Amino acid sequence: MIHMLYLAAGASRRFGADKLLSLYRGKPLFAHGLETLAACAERPDVDLTVVTNTPAIAAAARHLGGRAVPSPQSALGQSYSIRAGLAAVETLADGDFLLFAVADQPRLRAETVRRFLALARPGTWAATAACGDRVGNPGLFCAALTPALRALPGDRGGRAVLNLYPERLLRVECLPEELRDIDTPADLD
Repeated sequence: MIHMLYLAAGASRRFGADKLLSLYRGKPLFAHGLETLAACAERPDVDLTVVTNTPAIAAAARHLGGRAVPSPQSALGQSYSIRAGLAAVETLADGDFLLFAVADQPRLRAETVRRFLALARPGTWAATAACGDRVGNPGLFCAALTPALRALPGDRGGRAVLNLYPERLLRVECLPEELRDIDTPADLD
C-alpha cells in the first residue's frame, strides 16, 4: 500500500495569514496539490490522508475521496504534522510506502507523483523530487523509515531522514517550478 500524506496544517508565519486559502491561479492554493494527489489516488493500492486544521481543506479532502486528520500541535513545527499523518495510517506493513507532499507547492504535476508511485516497490528505500542540484518535496519513504520519521523533533521535516541515507536515495526529476513553494503574498504572482 502507498499512503499519500498531504501536509496542509502549517502556520503560514511568513505569509501573515492562512496562505493555503489564498487564491492562486483562480482557486485556493491548497486545492492545486490536493487535486493532483487525488487524481493519483484512484489506484486501489493508494490512499490519501490530508493533515489539516482548516475545515475548508478537510471538507475538500473528503469530497475528493481522501480523509482529513487534524494536527493540533502543528504550530510547534512540521514534525508534529508528520506524526499526525503517521498516526492516521491505520496499518503499515513492511512493504508499504509513505509519500509526503506539502500544500504550498501548487505546481506539482500528476506525472511527477506517478513517477514516485512507480518507485514504491521492493528494493526502494526513499526518493526525493529533484531538479538539477536542487531537491525538495515530495518525498517517498519505505515503511522501515517510519520510526525515524516519528522521532523527528520540532520543525524538522522528512529531509532530515532522507539525508541519513544519501547512497540509497533515488531522485525523481521534475520541472523547476514544481519545487517552488509559496511563502509570501508576493510569491502568488
